[in-house]
Amino acid sequence: MRVNKKYSCLPAEEKGIHIINIRAIEDIGYDQHESTLLNSLSKNPDADCKYGLYFRDGKRKVDYILVYHYKKSSAGKTLTRKAQQNDSSVRSTKQDQPLPGKGVQLEMGEGEPHVDYHEDDKRFRREEYEGNLVEAGLELERDEDTKIHGIGFVKIHAPWNVLCREAEFLKLKMPTKKMYQINQTHGLLKKINSVIQKITEPIQPKVAEHKPQTVKRLSYPFSREKQHLFDLSDKDSFFDSKTRSTIVYEILKRTTCTKAKYSMGITSLLANGVYSAAYPLHDGDYEGENVEPNDRKLLCEEWASYGVFYKYQPIDLVRKYFGEKIGLYFAWLGVYTQMLIPASIVGIIVFLYGCATVDENIPSMEMCDQRNNITMCPLCDRTCSYWKMSSACATARASHLFDNPATVFFSVFMALWAATFMEHWKRKQMRLNYRWDLTGFEEEEDHPRAEYEAKVLEKSLRKEHKHKETDKEKLTWKDRFPAYLTNFVGIIFMVGLTFAIVFGVIIYRISTAAALAISSTPSGRSSVRVTVTATAVIINLVVIIILDEVYGCIARWLTQIEVPKTDKNFEERLIFKAFLLKFVNAYTPIFYVAFFKGRFVGRPGDYVYIFHSFRMEECAPGGCLMELCIQLSIIMLGKQLIQNNLFEIGIPKMKKFIRYLKLKRRRSLDHEEHMKKKQRYEVDYNLEPFAGLTPEYMEMIIQFGFVTLFVASFPLAPLFALLNNIIEIRLDAKKFVTELRRPVAVRAKDIGIWYNILRGIGKLAVIINAFVISFTSDFIPRLVYLYMYSENGTMHGFVNHTLSSFNVSDFQAGTAPNDPLDLGYEVQICRYKDYREPPWSENKYDISKDFWAVLAARLAFVIVFQNLVMFMSDFVDWIIPDIPKDISQQIHKEKVLMVEVFMREEQGKLHMLETWKDKDKRKGENCNNHSPRLSRSHSGSLSSCHSYPLDV
Repeated sequence: MRVNKKYSCLPAEEKGIHIINIRAIEDIGYDQHESTLLNSLSKNPDADCKYGLYFRDGKRKVDYILVYHYKKSSAGKTLTRKAQQNDSSVRSTKQDQPLPGKGVQLEMGEGEPHVDYHEDDKRFRREEYEGNLVEAGLELERDEDTKIHGIGFVKIHAPWNVLCREAEFLKLKMPTKKMYQINQTHGLLKKINSVIQKITEPIQPKVAEHKPQTVKRLSYPFSREKQHLFDLSDKDSFFDSKTRSTIVYEILKRTTCTKAKYSMGITSLLANGVYSAAYPLHDGDYEGENVEPNDRKLLCEEWASYGVFYKYQPIDLVRKYFGEKIGLYFAWLGVYTQMLIPASIVGIIVFLYGCATVDENIPSMEMCDQRNNITMCPLCDRTCSYWKMSSACATARASHLFDNPATVFFSVFMALWAATFMEHWKRKQMRLNYRWDLTGFEEEEDHPRAEYEAKVLEKSLRKEHKHKETDKEKLTWKDRFPAYLTNFVGIIFMVGLTFAIVFGVIIYRISTAAALAISSTPSGRSSVRVTVTATAVIINLVVIIILDEVYGCIARWLTQIEVPKTDKNFEERLIFKAFLLKFVNAYTPIFYVAFFKGRFVGRPGDYVYIFHSFRMEECAPGGCLMELCIQLSIIMLGKQLIQNNLFEIGIPKMKKFIRYLKLKRRRSLDHEEHMKKKQRYEVDYNLEPFAGLTPEYMEMIIQFGFVTLFVASFPLAPLFALLNNIIEIRLDAKKFVTELRRPVAVRAKDIGIWYNILRGIGKLAVIINAFVISFTSDFIPRLVYLYMYSENGTMHGFVNHTLSSFNVSDFQAGTAPNDPLDLGYEVQICRYKDYREPPWSENKYDISKDFWAVLAARLAFVIVFQNLVMFMSDFVDWIIPDIPKDISQQIHKEKVLMVEVFMREEQGKLHMLETWKDKDKRKGENCNNHSPRLSRSHSGSLSSCHSYPLDV
């Protein structure tokens, strides 16, 4: 049976370990298999430790886990057996001191261990680091006898005094004994709230934290001097598991390891492979028989299940388990999804209005009327022939579904919706800050990142080598200039690559359209536009998905070479670069269709060519808005279905299956280990590490852009976003609860830089929708025709007004159709969509006055629409207060109550002091009036009287 050896708090000299000697040992590769600082667990797991949730004594809770790789050698096993013979008993308290390991060191010389300098270096660093953790007050216990071969675990427990000390350092707000009544609504509002609560009761999660509270505990930053203010009736639960792991992580980050010139904490040790992982434990299992109730199981049942998709999220329980930062993400996602409901309803109404009025739309009826007999000019040179406008009837009718007067109203509505959503989130955020005791929280500067300190160390060593006296070094812009230059060139190159790919797709569309036009079958010629559009959009989608993953890796690499000082700086710079690249990647094809396609075509007889052979593509007779709608819908739905959902489900499942196969192979090699029940930390080690919230936010921000930027062309975008988000919330929840290791809880009072990005997208959406309505749709040309050119005040004749005439004799040599009689008759005049003078005019084919009238109206509409909607958005922003009135009252009430508590405490101290003085004075008088019989004891009594206040 293996013997436990507890950590010791002895100085390094008493443990037989010398810093100087250790460095010498590193030089010669001395192989000492087991540290005298660490615990070794017994082989059989103890049921009292709840399979890894507690230390071996079953009392001390495991707050954090460090994982490392080690190699078992035959010499190491011999050493272990001989070391066990030197220890005669197992001690359970931290103060127990093991015997000096001289006998162990003598035995080391007898064997001939295999020298592995790299492994020895890692082991010595672990020894020093863990010794420093013990000196910081933490309690450690090691387990190398696990089911995972070659993996060791160090369990960390923070005792009460360490928790109190660190809570004071971190200024954690903890609940006091003082409770107060939360202001309740009265009168009509109270009745309305009670009715709403009864209606929404079936969709509320069945968790205690989600129930409406009428009383709240007063919170105050923890102080060891004022422990009497806090409710310490149950010290085990006063600091919950989330807080305990946060405290331990702070100690791990600032505890140094100075060997081999490394002075960083756990982040550096993880980066250099000294430890392979570090994570807090989950509360327990979430499925199976006889599973004890825990928060993880409750979250799995009431949150991370597709069966409860219609329920509200238990945000307070999410915050309690994962911390404020993750809690705010899911709260924001919930608010965003709720706000999509009214937007979806209005979008459906706009779409249905288009469906209902499609048969009454005069321009599309004129295009579909075969009696008009409008002959259109060829769409390509030589191989394409003349065609009838009525053949584009289906496209014209479909365009009306999204290009109608209701679209303008919907664009204005969505701009106001975006402003309302931002204000609603700010108010929700303030409510959460109040509920989570974050009202006075200010983020302090984080510890420097490991890479930053390594760079600073490298810089200081260079200056020492040049014999320069230096103060505390830091990285300046000169040190980062090569990285900044690389970032600038890299981002420009990536943006240029995106444009080049879009240009390549344009060439594909043009060449494919020309190739399909040669088709001998009429059906093939009639479906050219649909085939080219659909295949080009699918190519764009595939390229976007691939480049998204590539750009994410490149953005991380570009941020790493900048060497930001803190994790917060790193995250903000990474978000900015990743968003810029992914924004350009996702929206460039859409911008091309919306604002560039069909603008630089030229005219028959004088077309614009690419590479002198490819003619620029034109919009359909009904305009480019329908094609924009197809492009937007396929890219949006494809990204959500393939990239967001399938990747999020499929890739974790595949990784889990690969880990299962590896474990199965190991188990087949060691049947005894397979029969043992896994410890909690072993199970969690097999989960995926938490990679941050940036990918989760990024996909939602890109979706927010799809919903707001081009909503004028696709009113159903909010509906598809809503359906996706209902699945996304439960998918992310399931991933956090069941697929990922438990992340370290991070305090945060807002969503950070993402809020500014959302505001920027909201402002940009107003401008883009103004240009889409004005330049991409036919809304403005219809208004101009209706009020300036219509003879009877109707839209009759609009199609003919937008078409110009061309004499086929003016074709350039070699560009006329090869088969001019394809329609069965000879064509003299063909029509094309533009505002130009007719061939019988003096200035034939020049831009007509109608073009300038329409352009002026379009620009005027952009200016009016943009300023009007911006004003309305700012008015909504101004009229809705950022802090709800009841929350501001409660915050003020908390401050008043806190002052009262401290005033009462001071008054109590003064009263007690006065009481002591009065007692002291009375006792002094009694001592002076004593009878002579008691004179012998007078001095003693007097001294005891005067010492009374000191004793008290």
